[in-house]
Amino acid sequence: MALRRVPRAFFQYADHGSYTQSTLRANRAGLDAVRFRQRVGIDVGTRELSTTIAGEPASLPLVLAPVGLCGMQFGDGEILACRAAQAAGIPFCLSTMSICSIEDVAAAVREPFWFQLYLMRDRGFVRDLLGRVVAARCSALVITLDLNVLGQRHCDIKNGMSVPPRITLANLANITARPAWALSILRGRRKTFGNLAGHIPDAGNLRSVAQWTAAQFDPTLNWADIEWIRDLWPGRIILKGILDPEDARIAARMGVSAIVVSNHGGRQLDGAPSAISALPAVADEVGSDIEIMFDSGIRSGQDVLRALALGARSCMIGRAYLYGLGAGGQRGVAKAIKIIRNELDVSMALTGITSVAAAGPQILAAGNGIEAPHRFP
Repeated sequence: MALRRVPRAFFQYADHGSYTQSTLRANRAGLDAVRFRQRVGIDVGTRELSTTIAGEPASLPLVLAPVGLCGMQFGDGEILACRAAQAAGIPFCLSTMSICSIEDVAAAVREPFWFQLYLMRDRGFVRDLLGRVVAARCSALVITLDLNVLGQRHCDIKNGMSVPPRITLANLANITARPAWALSILRGRRKTFGNLAGHIPDAGNLRSVAQWTAAQFDPTLNWADIEWIRDLWPGRIILKGILDPEDARIAARMGVSAIVVSNHGGRQLDGAPSAISALPAVADEVGSDIEIMFDSGIRSGQDVLRALALGARSCMIGRAYLYGLGAGGQRGVAKAIKIIRNELDVSMALTGITSVAAAGPQILAAGNGIEAPHRFP
């Protein structure tokens, strides 16, 4: 439904990966290869899906991941997704590169949400942004580590992807064929990056916005910068983009609340291993020292259970809820969450466990091709 309803440039921005998309495909293939051990004769009449995620209670081990341009899948997309997440009792994380601003979302929802930070070269901008995050009462800060240099996504170049859409004959034809999408965008609060408003010279010029953004991703990002952020941010910190056990060990030593095993959904380093294949080694290295979250490739409740069995405490979803958003706004996101919840619940029962806390290597069949962690959290 989202493919039919969202213009090609924005659908492919969310759906596609970098370069040859081999890591994007590997993420799915890796998860599909993990097989469950079916159990019978066990009382599974009562099942508990609730947990805590980075110290916050959640109705299931799921977070709506930060996604740039979310508000271009559907007008006011960030607000609608946050409302759906909060109604479901799970966290929502707003991207630095969102369409709706921090203040837009905070004014439109009842509960605090998370914020994802890209560390820009302009440290004054970062300092000001963190002040806005504090003022909005965000409950956790997710720092993305794996986008210090932007991976090339061929489809975005081919589609001439820009925000708002660049007016070309091809784009105009694609948009006019989707009047419901166009109406939702016209009714939305903003048409460009809300968190960047007031910080970009000539922000009305698409070229200026693109040039400023491209120049701001900081290749000098290093672990010392995390300490600098800690001095400015009083709350919980989650580090996203960990794939290597050595990096996981360094992150754990920094005393942050959690790490996210992720390869940016196959949108950054193409040729990197699937995130699920990297998870057990990270769990072995730091699983007893720090909370582990998982991201990249999750499309179903069964995928969530696979990640829990291999060492994660919870999972982030991006594309899975974006499809719901593009298909039907807030109701579509709620439907996507419900589908994942039901799949997780049924799969737990059929593997013989009654709580997400009980998910471990014992629910996996032999011969998965991914070795389970030896030191399970």
